[in-house]
Amino acid sequence: MSKFYARRRLSIAAALTGLIASVGLFNAPAASAALPTPVSAATARSYLATLDVRTESRTGYDRDLFPHWITQSGACNTRETVLKRDGSGVVTDSSCAATSGSWYSPYDGATWTAASDLDIDHLVPLAEAWDSGAGSWTTSRRQAFANDLTRPQLIAVTDNVNQAKGDQDPATWMPSRTAYRCTYVRAWVQVKYYYDLSVDSAEKSALQGYLNNC
Repeated sequence: MSKFYARRRLSIAAALTGLIASVGLFNAPAASAALPTPVSAATARSYLATLDVRTESRTGYDRDLFPHWITQSGACNTRETVLKRDGSGVVTDSSCAATSGSWYSPYDGATWTAASDLDIDHLVPLAEAWDSGAGSWTTSRRQAFANDLTRPQLIAVTDNVNQAKGDQDPATWMPSRTAYRCTYVRAWVQVKYYYDLSVDSAEKSALQGYLNNC
């Protein structure tokens, strides 16, 4: 079976799993909007097994090669859209800047009431994506990756936690809040799978270890 059809079957299986789960939740109260729910640990393990293992290369990387915080709707750019999605009681001004609200950072368990205390984390960092294959993408595909609100790729978190993470992968950095680690690695693998990005050997080993404990 070709890799293309294997990936297609895995994607269909994941979609059916989500559909079945949604039937049971149909009458449940609507949850607050947040990071799109990542695939299950079992699906993530299946996805991980298909990812190419390659040595990373950062040659030619520049953050500006990933146009980010583009306009999403009206006056709201991607950052502002995620702040509204991930916050509670968020109030914005005419330019869509958040003037008040409350945000819970799942990486460290901190709660903030000022948007300036938050960064929007690219769960799979831009530099990591470049290292893993995005260097060969078109600018439009890199823009889609950097502003992806559909996959579990963008999340509002404590600013200095995001800065400490930098461009590290799960072999060298994980959220300090252990309860979120399973969600984090499931999301990481889903994003890499969707964008057909490779993993390095240490990264794959770390992901396997975390997923086996989910």
